[in-house]
Amino acid sequence: MTDTMKAAVPWHLWVVGVLTLLWNGYGAYDFVMSVTQGEAYWRASGMTDAMIAYFNAMPSWMYGPWVAGVWGAVAGSILLLLRSRFAVHAFVLSLLGVLGNLIYGLMNPMPDLPPAMAAMTYMPWVIVAVAAFLAWYARAMQKRGVLS
Repeated sequence: MTDTMKAAVPWHLWVVGVLTLLWNGYGAYDFVMSVTQGEAYWRASGMTDAMIAYFNAMPSWMYGPWVAGVWGAVAGSILLLLRSRFAVHAFVLSLLGVLGNLIYGLMNPMPDLPPAMAAMTYMPWVIVAVAAFLAWYARAMQKRGVLS
């Protein structure tokens, strides 16, 4: 295949790209609100005092994995829709970021969650699974010649 020829775009690329842009867009919204509004945003989200204290105690170096996870994913979704091979790199960066967050969370568990927020226990695993899928998917699309 020459540089001027591209493989046909499968319909699922558009579905995956749009759905993950929405998913990752929410992650970006949550990041921006957490950084700019902090406690007010967290309280409005239903977090308890113990949960807010947990997030306030997060070391500043943890912003690195958080930024990589969130913004790598947003960039990856956009680059996937643009059919750029750099989507692979962005999604791998995101995966590394969310793995860093998961490891930190496992080493520093969050305080007991109220029953209404019990699903937050599983969210880091769901986020890692989605990030791993996206890195794999982008690589598969690159191998098929869809991303250039």
